[in-house]
Amino acid sequence: MGRKEADSGDGLSSTQAAELLARNGPNALTPPKETPEIVKFPQADGGGVFHPSVDRSHPVYLGCVLALVVILTGIFAYYQEAKSTNIMASFSKMIPQQALVIRDSEKKTVPAEQLVVGDIVEIKGGDKIPADIRLLSTQGCKVDNSSLTGNLTPSLRTHDNPLEAENPWNKMSTSPVGTATGMVINTGDRTIIGQIASLASGVGHEKTPIAIEIEHFVHIVAGVAVSIGILFFIIAVSMKYYVLDSIIFLIGIIVANVPEGLLATVTVTLSLTAKRMAKKNCLVKNLEAVETLGSTSIICSDKTGTLTQNRMTVAHLWFDNQIFVADTSEDHSNQVFDQSSGTWASLSKIITLCNRAEFRPGQESVPIMKKVVVGDASETALLKFSEVILGDVMEIRKRNRKVAEIPFNSTNKFQLSIHETDDPSDKRFLMVMKGAPERVLEKCSTIMVNGQEQPLDDSTAEAFHTAYMELGGLGERVLGFCHLYLPADKFPETYSFDVDTVNFPTSNLCFVGLLSMIDPPRSTVPDAVTKCRSAGIKVIMVTGDHPITAKAIAKSVGIISANSETVEDIAKRLNIPVEQVSKRDAKAAVVTGMELKDMSPEQLDELLTDYSEIVFARTSPQQKLIIVEGCQRQDAVVAVTGDGVNDSPALKKADIGIAMGIAGSDAAKNAADMVLLDDNFASIVTGVEEGRLIFDNLKKTIAYTLTKNIAELCPFLIYIIAGLPLPIGTITILFIDLGTDIIPSIALAYEKAESDIMNRKPRHKKKDRLVNAPLAIYSYLHIGLMQALGAFVVYFTVYAQEGFRPSALINLRVEWEKDSVNDLEDSYGQEWTQYQRKYLEWTGYTAFFVGIMIQQIADLIIRKTRRNSIFQQGLFRYFIWVGIASQIIIALILSYGLGSVSALNFTMPQYWFVAVPHAILIWVYDEVRKLFIRLYPGSWWDKNMYY
Repeated sequence: MGRKEADSGDGLSSTQAAELLARNGPNALTPPKETPEIVKFPQADGGGVFHPSVDRSHPVYLGCVLALVVILTGIFAYYQEAKSTNIMASFSKMIPQQALVIRDSEKKTVPAEQLVVGDIVEIKGGDKIPADIRLLSTQGCKVDNSSLTGNLTPSLRTHDNPLEAENPWNKMSTSPVGTATGMVINTGDRTIIGQIASLASGVGHEKTPIAIEIEHFVHIVAGVAVSIGILFFIIAVSMKYYVLDSIIFLIGIIVANVPEGLLATVTVTLSLTAKRMAKKNCLVKNLEAVETLGSTSIICSDKTGTLTQNRMTVAHLWFDNQIFVADTSEDHSNQVFDQSSGTWASLSKIITLCNRAEFRPGQESVPIMKKVVVGDASETALLKFSEVILGDVMEIRKRNRKVAEIPFNSTNKFQLSIHETDDPSDKRFLMVMKGAPERVLEKCSTIMVNGQEQPLDDSTAEAFHTAYMELGGLGERVLGFCHLYLPADKFPETYSFDVDTVNFPTSNLCFVGLLSMIDPPRSTVPDAVTKCRSAGIKVIMVTGDHPITAKAIAKSVGIISANSETVEDIAKRLNIPVEQVSKRDAKAAVVTGMELKDMSPEQLDELLTDYSEIVFARTSPQQKLIIVEGCQRQDAVVAVTGDGVNDSPALKKADIGIAMGIAGSDAAKNAADMVLLDDNFASIVTGVEEGRLIFDNLKKTIAYTLTKNIAELCPFLIYIIAGLPLPIGTITILFIDLGTDIIPSIALAYEKAESDIMNRKPRHKKKDRLVNAPLAIYSYLHIGLMQALGAFVVYFTVYAQEGFRPSALINLRVEWEKDSVNDLEDSYGQEWTQYQRKYLEWTGYTAFFVGIMIQQIADLIIRKTRRNSIFQQGLFRYFIWVGIASQIIIALILSYGLGSVSALNFTMPQYWFVAVPHAILIWVYDEVRKLFIRLYPGSWWDKNMYY
């Protein structure tokens, strides 16, 4: 578009716009690539592994059961992911849907996606900017770039010089006040927001810690299972067993060692936790992200909107030579400063009248602090502050009609307005002014103290400067306020004020007071930061805001402790140059983007290692990425929180990205793994606890699952080595793994946290493994062998009851399995046919199965805790008893209802109680283990028996 069209204001023609739209594409960001639904479902099912089986009796059942479990698990995982995706799709509301554009010399409302380069658009207060535009004309216009920069204070925009950086407006910014006309200069992916989105899309995701742990576990288990299986296959062949029988041993050993139900258990466990977190306003987009949050050792948090309320709020007032603290809570309901002073009466009137912000109409029933305001952030804060304390501000303004005004600008740095007064007996005009404190003070010759004017001497000026520096040092934005009653004889009621020639005095005014504002921290954040610290998690602030403001907020929320000092603080306290301060003496550091730019990766690593409390201020999106990468070089699991477009690259790079659901941009939500629906940083602490609980409960689940593997493996070893009739069949093992054990495994996902869960340091992702040596040794060699012994006792009891003493069973396998032998004698001389022996063998399967199942009940109970006594944790928890009941019911069905399918047979009820003493022994043994762990922390016993 040429300057001619821009200058004329006629805009593009519809034909030109259509051509440009066809050539450049719509004004929309290219969405992230989505996996087709036809691919998602096989991916969800892809986690399962089919184990080929060669059981001579039941080859079909084996395959069908395994396939069914994998398919059902895949459906569940696919459903959970699809539900999260649908919720995320409902968030796409940040980009404006419509834009007011001039085309064919007419104003038209068109979809924002149809804007093209060269279009002339009109913007009014409250609008979101639909594209990158260059201003052609403005009227009191400001822009809120907090979504891009993290700085909440709106900045003035002017059309005076099109080549200056203050002229352009960027897509997704907001115009809180004023009107403007501009020309579109970039659309879609070519906008600033598009470039940041491209930066985020170029950042790859690595495997999550839980994915690495499960892969590590599967490799170990598969390696052990295949190695043992091949070893015993070779032994069986060398001992002259048939090759087909040897293959059955191989498959039986592999099936016994591989926890077929792990995929279902992990998926369901993660999904259940994601649902629990959704109830607490945490939407999990990626199921594995739940555990990652629990592994987090560093949280890099944005300031604006994440740690703070994302709204300017009056924090302090200074009048009558005193600093008063305003209530910065979310409802401003507890203002305790002195409101009886005449000075406050004057100050409150100036705050109310010297303000252009207004409530949008139709909000009578909306609480004051939640009302929508047309105006910039500072004036919005002043308006709501006045409304809470004084009542109906709009009514006060009506009674004090405005007759003239000079809006704030960057040259004057003040705002002035002249009003009629609501006192019928006082015909004077009231001039009120607010602005930069030093500029306002320059225009004053008197100061109000206790409602009386007095000369502005050196002592009062010194008190002003002391208060100003104190409030500014808190990182607050400070404004000065003054007024002047214009004499009625010089300015009668009919006087015509001219703001261009300024035909009224702007000096010798009366200074009334100071007022400071800040974007206050959320009330729940300090406690959340404290909990993070006790959990060993380092919280780092990363913001685009000013370092003084960032440091003040960091101190108020506890990221920088009350007794911690930076090198600058120490230098100021000792009155020495900063260079003379040893960095080792400082516990905290505030680093600006300019300082970070000059740092090498090694220097950044040193900074992250040396300081426990760090604030990064005035950072760019690229620098946020550098910070995240630096933290990851420390082998830390890094969580990044943020809501702005500028946060999206770091959110994508982090081990877990956490976006804000209300104030968050679409780019941030798309890049994140988790969305806080209530924008509450404190929800992260809940997420950390849930994540740690997931890891703990997965450990318990795996320990529970592995324990029975020894009891399932031993029958095949004894079968080969001692020649006993096979104690348990392959299909029976599958019914244990996929039948009686699935629901109890899932029940452990509901187990509540142990008392020390948030007092531990974060686990080291390379050292603290999901499956470690103590877990494997305790599960396999302690409880596992005890279970095997108990199951064999039940097995030998059944055979002895039927006539075969244990000694008679040794090396009986060959004769036992001969189909031609129908007169095999037992220990008492009774003859057994092949059919009778098979019937007894199936009864033995049932006995061994019941022996394992009874002891697995004890195993389930002891797995409720790893350190606490079961009595501390609570024995009677609903879901554990559901798991126990399911074990018994499924065992009864398989034993007495589906014997022909499950290779199990009817067993006398008394055999179910043979393993009970062993189950009690397992429980007592584990309670003793936990007792010694609690009594002797850090001892050999603790290190080797705590898994």
